[in-house]
Amino acid sequence: MKKVCLVLSGLVLALLIIGAGLALFSKIQTGEKIGLIRVEGPIADSGDIIDQIKDYAGDPSIKAIVMRVNSPGGGVAPSQEIYEEIKKAAAKKDVVVSMGALAASGGYYISVPATRIFANPGTITGSIGVIMEVPNIQGLLSKLGVKAEVIKSGRNKDLASYFKSMTPEQRRILQDALDNVHQQFIEAVASGRKLPVEKVKALADGRIFTGQQAKALNLVDNLGDLEDAIAAAKTMAGIRGRPTIVQKKKGRGILGLLDSKISLPDIYPFFRMSYLFSP
Repeated sequence: MKKVCLVLSGLVLALLIIGAGLALFSKIQTGEKIGLIRVEGPIADSGDIIDQIKDYAGDPSIKAIVMRVNSPGGGVAPSQEIYEEIKKAAAKKDVVVSMGALAASGGYYISVPATRIFANPGTITGSIGVIMEVPNIQGLLSKLGVKAEVIKSGRNKDLASYFKSMTPEQRRILQDALDNVHQQFIEAVASGRKLPVEKVKALADGRIFTGQQAKALNLVDNLGDLEDAIAAAKTMAGIRGRPTIVQKKKGRGILGLLDSKISLPDIYPFFRMSYLFSP
């Protein structure tokens, strides 16, 4: 009986060791690698994307980076932060962007410093512009008999308040700020795509383009899907054979919710300038 127990214990231990070994082996990436980063949905925070770009740019086993962009854009600052990190990464190794169904406004902004941009013929891209929406609910409050009392230290401290109409001076202040951020967008595109600023400015009225139109205007390099972008990255990096595609898996369930961050646009949904395609 003791021998039987010992044999069974030995078998269980051996199975556990083999299982652990197989699990460890499955996590070990073999062959030359391409890092795949997905930018999905509105760009509200840059932290996770920047961490991935830094990890792949600093990993010598990652020979190239592919960015899959499927986004209408979002906040100005996070879009600019991702842009700058892709620009740094592209100075170290090839970065190829693959545009999905939508890569407009901030989604296009973060794409332009890449080494090469792929778009599907029907991809919606462009929308080079800035938008700010400031609701005015003064009339509604008046009908309800509600009045907002504002105490401020300067006459323009409440320039984007939705409890009152803007003065001409306040509208001019906001317009000047938007024009400045718009010019930053234009210069980023001109630099990333190596185009004259005046040419980009002529296209930067917020209009959208299909992937096919964008290629004709040199806003993207090639027409193709994600597989085409990966194949190009492989060739550009000099990878022989089939590369291993490495990508970070996002946390799901409770852990994923705990990892999420509340951003200022969530708290103050109306007072924000955005590189956002907003049909």
